[in-house]
Amino acid sequence: MIEESVTPEWQAQVSNWLVQSGCLFMMAWGKECSTWDNSVDFANLETFNFENIPDDKFVYTTWHEDEPLKEVFWFSKHSADHPEIEISSTLVLHISNQDKKTN
Repeated sequence: MIEESVTPEWQAQVSNWLVQSGCLFMMAWGKECSTWDNSVDFANLETFNFENIPDDKFVYTTWHEDEPLKEVFWFSKHSADHPEIEISSTLVLHISNQDKKTN
């Protein structure tokens, strides 16, 4: 969930962290979300020196620019699937300048 613009460098660091942490399906929603789709794709390619990515390490990415957040959560629960690995957990990363955990 992206509510704030970030620098390309910070976006690349977070994208690399997601790939290195074992992310297999990344869904971006919010401000400039298509750039996150590209950034995670690039991080996945870079991890494998821009050569073939093993099927079980391929990170699927989607961006949901004009969809309600509710639909993205539905997609995550019912449609996000990896053909090689069972996805057993979901991480919600909220990019914002404000702490909203108490709201």
